Amino acid sequence: MAITEFSAALNQVATERGIPVESVLESIKVALVSAYKKDYGKDDTDVVAEINPETGEARILKDSKDVTPSGFGRIAAQTAKQVILQNIRETEKEVIFDEYKDRVGTIVSGHIFRVDGDTIVLDLGKAHGILLPSEKVETEDYRVNQRLKVLIKEVREGSKGPEIIVSRADPQFIVKLFEQEVPEIASGIVKIEAVAREAGSRTKIAVSSTDEKIDPVGSCVGRKGVRVQSIISEIFGEKIDIIPFSPVIDKFIAASLSPARVTEVELIGEEKRAVVSVPEDQQSLAIGKAGQNARLANKLTRWKIDIKGAAGFFDEVAETPEQEEKKAVVGVWDAAIKEQKHEEKEPVEQPAETDESAKEVSQEEPQEAPEEA
Repeated sequence: MAITEFSAALNQVATERGIPVESVLESIKVALVSAYKKDYGKDDTDVVAEINPETGEARILKDSKDVTPSGFGRIAAQTAKQVILQNIRETEKEVIFDEYKDRVGTIVSGHIFRVDGDTIVLDLGKAHGILLPSEKVETEDYRVNQRLKVLIKEVREGSKGPEIIVSRADPQFIVKLFEQEVPEIASGIVKIEAVAREAGSRTKIAVSSTDEKIDPVGSCVGRKGVRVQSIISEIFGEKIDIIPFSPVIDKFIAASLSPARVTEVELIGEEKRAVVSVPEDQQSLAIGKAGQNARLANKLTRWKIDIKGAAGFFDEVAETPEQEEKKAVVGVWDAAIKEQKHEEKEPVEQPAETDESAKEVSQEEPQEAPEEA
């Protein structure tokens, strides 16, 4: 059967709008009934419209009788057009809402369409994503037409249709990036057990493996670090600590303070508090810049961690979970951000101290040797 002009236009509209042909036809029928009632039968309740999907020929039926007025097509066209467009727009909104609500918690790519003050609007293809100030990373610079990956965090009804809220600051954004990059995580062999993040500065993730032959940390790092470097590149250089998860809580707490070396962990179970011992030269490394390392370890393990010999300093920088959450929302991590570009110096300084000690020993030994002789 040859495709008529009406049929071709019908299919084109449906394809361009991404909605079913049946929905477009239903919209046209509603429009025809509305136009008929406006001029011929306001009180009629049993009026229906029929339309031929091939030719576009329309009829108005009342009690199964054809009551189509003469010249009805011309009279109804203008009214029908407006109603059809309105119904198509509503159908489009429903299609977008249904599609994206099923994608909450997944990562999508888009480009920045416009910047409205502190809010970023991204073009995701069929819809726009809204990157609110609380979901942005303060250290990132956003530009129009810049391509970004974002996490679909929420889909809600707005006054102008569905609103798709996206995020780059949410800890789950890091989790989903690892799922994309690490096949072992996607397959379920490696599992991300916990994640703690200060967006734009540092993230800690704890990973485990269901197969003892598979190293979970090595899987996430990748050969020559290629996997984790790909993720770090996507988040513009934010540091990532990958640590092995352990169901033995003292081992997990010790690992969470990496890269510091922990010598002892004392658990106070009723308070869910851990007192951790580290060598004196490791204390600043365990605490981290502005207390960041200890703070992230606290979030990761969900235990309050006290570091022996550093309690006074840590009390000044440690914060309650409520304070941390509030800061995370507004993106105020000034102390961490200011020092973000500097690498941790503690591991570099220690060899220097060791060298000085070696020099002192080497200077004293020649003096003692003659006495022994």
